[in-house]
Amino acid sequence: MQEPSLELQLSTLPNNPGVYQFYDAEDKMLYVGKAKNLKKRVSSYFTKNHEIGKTRVLVKKIRSIKHIVVPTESDALLLENNLIKKYQPRYNVLLKDDKSYPWICIKNERFPRIFPTRRHIKDGSEYFGPYTSMKTVKTLLDLIKSVYPLRTCNYDLSKEKIESGKYKVCLEYHLKNCKGPCEDYQDVEEYHRQIEEIREILKGNFKSSLQYFKNQMKIFAQEMRFEEAQDIKEKVAVLENYQVKTTIVNPKINNVDVFSIISDEAFAYVNYLQLSHGSIIRSHTLEIKKKLDESDAELLALAIVEIRQRFKSLTREIYVPFSVEVEQDVKITIPKLGDKKRILELSERNAKLQRQERFNQIKIMDPDRHTNRLMAQMKKDLRLSEEPRHIECFDNSNIQGTNPVAACVVFKNGKPSKKEYRHYNIKTVDGPDDFASMEEVVFRRYKRLLEEEEPLPQLIVIDGGKGQLSSALKSLDILGLRGKIAIIGIAKRLEEIYFPGDSIPLYLDKKSESLKVIQFLRNEAHRFGITFHRNKRSAGAISSELEAIEGIGGKTIEDLLKKFKSVKRVKEASLEQLAETVGMARAKKVYESFH
Repeated sequence: MQEPSLELQLSTLPNNPGVYQFYDAEDKMLYVGKAKNLKKRVSSYFTKNHEIGKTRVLVKKIRSIKHIVVPTESDALLLENNLIKKYQPRYNVLLKDDKSYPWICIKNERFPRIFPTRRHIKDGSEYFGPYTSMKTVKTLLDLIKSVYPLRTCNYDLSKEKIESGKYKVCLEYHLKNCKGPCEDYQDVEEYHRQIEEIREILKGNFKSSLQYFKNQMKIFAQEMRFEEAQDIKEKVAVLENYQVKTTIVNPKINNVDVFSIISDEAFAYVNYLQLSHGSIIRSHTLEIKKKLDESDAELLALAIVEIRQRFKSLTREIYVPFSVEVEQDVKITIPKLGDKKRILELSERNAKLQRQERFNQIKIMDPDRHTNRLMAQMKKDLRLSEEPRHIECFDNSNIQGTNPVAACVVFKNGKPSKKEYRHYNIKTVDGPDDFASMEEVVFRRYKRLLEEEEPLPQLIVIDGGKGQLSSALKSLDILGLRGKIAIIGIAKRLEEIYFPGDSIPLYLDKKSESLKVIQFLRNEAHRFGITFHRNKRSAGAISSELEAIEGIGGKTIEDLLKKFKSVKRVKEASLEQLAETVGMARAKKVYESFH
């Protein structure tokens, strides 16, 4: 039977929640998605003009559509996650985290050993985790070892073998790291009480262990067994110190999963914090590579399912920054203030740090990729038609109306190109008129580039608000460049970004990379302009001080500055030193004017 056309497949899709799958001409799965309404969601791929190139390519390849109807959208989310993991379609997001995580094992033995492992063996042993780093596992095991004397040998400590005297205590017993159950120096009940307390610690609950040790310490102190009481006191200090490091939220916040997301053009970073008994017992950040233009809500929902499955979380409440679709029996909380809000902000900070760490790695390992991502981000944030690979920024400098100058700095691929920086002396403006100065310098810059057939920038940044921007636009109009080069103004006070013909400014996120590049440009232009302005004023001040001496002309001033480098040194020079340079008659005039 012939495959029905795409139009026919689309027209017969149901309006129910479900999962859809796109296939190419070779019947290879391209993409899996979920929908609240299958017909509307799938039809949107074929009716919209997609800005993202990857989406356009995907739509061109689609030859057939399959779907699975499910009762609710949360069921669709779970099914979508399972299908993505099973088939790994080319155009679905990539969850970069398939490594084997470490666990802490409490071995199913008469005297259980406790050790780290990456393998799950179904022999009745207990496994706590998985933990996101071996460092966390080692810290926990060091804590347990410092508080509880446990055996490390792998002997079969059955009752019969111990009673027959098969084993002898080892060095660990003499170092007081083990109480010698192999020679029946420690009974099973006491050992298992320790194991029970260790279980609670691994769950994040230190309360019972601390209470037990404090009671023991009091008993030893009353019996005047002070050395043993001191040992217990040291163990309490170790536990309390570790608890302080982990308890950073309200103890009333119990058994909660916290999720946050930070994303850019290509990647999203979802942080997961697991809370138990008022303590953070796990933090993990998942990196998601985007394949299409997925929203943060879609990515966060997918990541929540993935992370909860992976870490076998059964908590019935989660904190998230915005509403997401999850399992029906899970309570969604969107914190607005207080301790709950602070723990969500901590999760976001972890996600941002992970992203920054990845950026720093990419800058070193693959600078081109970092540049490409930054350019794509700036294009999106500043609503540009093309990536701003070549940016120029202008700034005026004049102090109390003297020596008006301007500076133009050039950035290529987000980095300064200092050999292309230019200074300008303002020629046609009298007095401190920043608007007219900006008009002049922009006109001169691009008139020259046009005459010399040099490449024009994709973006011009004007240091100033609407007034400065309007002045620069006049020059672009005269040169016929308006609309051919994107131009924006940045006002200093609140970092508002102005666009031509739009009175309402754009406010970028203060931590946005796009804003940081624009601020770097603006600061660099200011620094470059101010340096030139100061040099010009200094030269003017020097000349005027020497010119004030009667009978001293320009040639004499030039000779003196060439020899002595500054007016200060001319003042400090002796009559003989001055005479060697300009002759005794003029030397006397200079010397006498300063003395």
